Amino acid sequence: MSDRLYEKLSWQVGDVSIHRLVEVVLCAPIDSLFPDRSAAELSAYESWLKPNYLDADGNMHISIHAFLINAGGMKMIVDTCAGNGKNLPLYDEWKNLNTPFLENMTELGFGPDAIDRVMCTHLHFDHVGWNTHKVNDKWVPSFPNARYLFNKTEWEFWKDADDPYESNALEHALQPIFDADLVELVEANHQVCDEISLIPTPGHTPGHASVLIQSKGEEAVITGDMFHHPLQFAEPGWIDAADVESDRAERTRIEFMQRFGNTDSTVLGTHFATPTAGKIVSDGDGYKFES
Repeated sequence: MSDRLYEKLSWQVGDVSIHRLVEVVLCAPIDSLFPDRSAAELSAYESWLKPNYLDADGNMHISIHAFLINAGGMKMIVDTCAGNGKNLPLYDEWKNLNTPFLENMTELGFGPDAIDRVMCTHLHFDHVGWNTHKVNDKWVPSFPNARYLFNKTEWEFWKDADDPYESNALEHALQPIFDADLVELVEANHQVCDEISLIPTPGHTPGHASVLIQSKGEEAVITGDMFHHPLQFAEPGWIDAADVESDRAERTRIEFMQRFGNTDSTVLGTHFATPTAGKIVSDGDGYKFES
C-alpha cells in the first residue's frame, strides 16, 4: 500500500485545527460494500475518482482514520478506528492489528491523557476500537480523562441489538467505558463547544451523527459513515450493505449534499483515502467530490 495513503494531513478551520491519523487502509472491491454493483458501472466517474479513491482495477481505497481536533481549549478525537488485538470481521487488513496508534497521537500533540472529548459518529466496531486498549488482559479506557460522547438513540439501539458482524464491540470497546463512568449520552444536535457541534445524519445507523466545525466564518464537516466512499456523491441511492436503514440513509445523503453542496464548506470523509478533504460540487443532475 502506498505511503502516500498514510501521510499526515492537517487542516485549519478558523481557530480550529484538525489532524488526520490513519490506522490502516483497505483495498476493497466495489461489491464488498455495494452488493450487485461492479467497477464497470463507475466509468462515468473515473475522471474524479481515480487515482485517489479507486485503484487501476476499480477497487476502492478505504481509509480507517481518526480526526484529532483542537478547539476551544479542548483536545478531541472523532471516531477511534478499529484498535489493536481485536479479531474483527470482513477484512483481513484490520484483524488483530498491532499499530502504534496511541504513540502516533502523542507525536501529533494529542497524548491519550490529554484528550478531553471522544466523539463516535456511531457505534460500529471500526469507529470505537481505540476507546479501549488491553492492559493485563483487561480492556481499559484509552482516554481516561475524557468524556465519551455517545448518541442516546444510537446507544439505545445497540445496547440490546444483535451485533450483525459478531465483532464483540459492546464487550471490548463500549461497556468498559460505561463501567469507568466516562460516558455522556447526548442528543444528535449536541453542542460540544462554541466551534464544534453534532448534526443528525441517521440511516447508516439510527443515531448516526456527523461533526460540524464552524469558526471565524469558515466551516467543515466530518461525515462519519453517512458516506463510506466518494462514489456515493454520484450514486446516493446505491444500497450500502452496512446501512441499517437504506431508504433513510439515501435521504440523508441527498439532504446533506443539498445543504453543503456548492458551498465553501470543506467535507472530511471519515473513510475517504488521501486527500480525504474536498468540496461537493454539481455534476450534471447530481454531484461529485472535488479534492
